[in-house]
Amino acid sequence: MTVVPRPLPDPALPRGDGRRALVTGANRGLGRAIALGLARLGAHVIVGARDRASGDAVVAAIAAEGLRAELLVLDVSDEGSIAHASALLGTLDVLVNNAAILTDHGVPGLEVTLDVVRRTLEVNTLGALALMQRAVPGMRERGFGRVVNVSSDWGSLAMMASQQLAYRISKAALNAATCVIADEVRDRDVRVNTMHPGWVRTDMGGAHATRSPEEAADTVLWLATLPAGGPTGAFFHDRERHAW
Repeated sequence: MTVVPRPLPDPALPRGDGRRALVTGANRGLGRAIALGLARLGAHVIVGARDRASGDAVVAAIAAEGLRAELLVLDVSDEGSIAHASALLGTLDVLVNNAAILTDHGVPGLEVTLDVVRRTLEVNTLGALALMQRAVPGMRERGFGRVVNVSSDWGSLAMMASQQLAYRISKAALNAATCVIADEVRDRDVRVNTMHPGWVRTDMGGAHATRSPEEAADTVLWLATLPAGGPTGAFFHDRERHAW
């Protein structure tokens, strides 16, 4: 069955607007779909990727459609890599924190090593927070910004269950950071939200997942293009509020 994405209401990125949008982990899967979607909405997309070759391939795919993109080689778990990109981060209008790892799938919480927990938090939570700390002040100063943090229902306290402890707490912490940052800039047109993409056919989700990257990207694109006065500090799935 072909799923047709719902139209984006009054998008904040009209074609040709050229707002600068960084998508982390944009070299494949969901991140690639988000990057392509934002470019098609008129954003100047910055493809964040650790691997230069795969990142260049996404930039080329966007350019092939006559749209604008550039590559940022970025490791969100490396403070030096983030610091090197600080000047660029301060110019962003849109930040999509999509990069993430899942290395404790099926592992009981009583057995996961603390090294795995630390590494997962470094990528999934601290990397996203470091990018927000560098990008959001500029958004606040200019009076416009959209931040979308890609979370998971595995990080929902209302749906918390066994296994995947490292991944679960990293996403729960990301949700908390979303609420804190959103409240700190609530007086400006800076919308900071988080979303649960569902079970997506990516390297992480596997070939048997029920959703395409394009289907999952729809809510990210919606949140990245919210009009003034749109929701902030909230958790969404398929454009509907999701349980924390």
